[in-house]
Amino acid sequence: MNARVASTNIAVPRDNAAGTYSRTGIDKQPAESISVFAPGPNYGDGSGVTGDFIGDDQHHGGAHKAVYAFSREELDFWQDELGRKLVDGSFGENLTTHGIDLGGLVINQRVRIGTAVLEVSVPRTPCATFAAWLEEKGWVKKFTARGDCGAYFRVISPGTITPNDEIILEEAPSHGVTMAEAFAVKMGAKENLEKVVNAHCLPGHHHEQLARRLERVN
Repeated sequence: MNARVASTNIAVPRDNAAGTYSRTGIDKQPAESISVFAPGPNYGDGSGVTGDFIGDDQHHGGAHKAVYAFSREELDFWQDELGRKLVDGSFGENLTTHGIDLGGLVINQRVRIGTAVLEVSVPRTPCATFAAWLEEKGWVKKFTARGDCGAYFRVISPGTITPNDEIILEEAPSHGVTMAEAFAVKMGAKENLEKVVNAHCLPGHHHEQLARRLERVN
């Protein structure tokens, strides 16, 4: 079966149980389609999905976190693990995917979905809001250990994405750094740290943070 979009999702603002900021857009509800575009470069420049909501504009939104995807297969895993139903959008994703290994995508690889072109950008960092939303103690540690953070995308060409649209992968960059590798390194793993830094595939402070860490361990 070809990789496809299972659901397109837009935020319904909710009170933030974590208390780190007042409102959160982590509750994504299915929509008939989403329109994606390239927001400004900074976190405070908002989502790349028309009509979406971001509560924590110091850490979310902007060009490199324009669209977030998570797989239905991983939701199914966590549904069994946590013993409760997880509907599409439960992890705050704009795109619930089916039939694609998001962790295996290569950083800066482009994908065509609907009339849009997206580019794999940066890993998700699980946070207190995510844990409070799921009401799971130790959630950040559990999610990190699993190793699949989904994938953030930047928008190369704006367009419309609809459920059942095929996800078409373009050629992967030669550096070979996958989203799963970048996520593990971002969360503190030493393995592949040098590979990720030397590839210089992550943007701005994402790269600089890892480069400083590599300097300390060398």
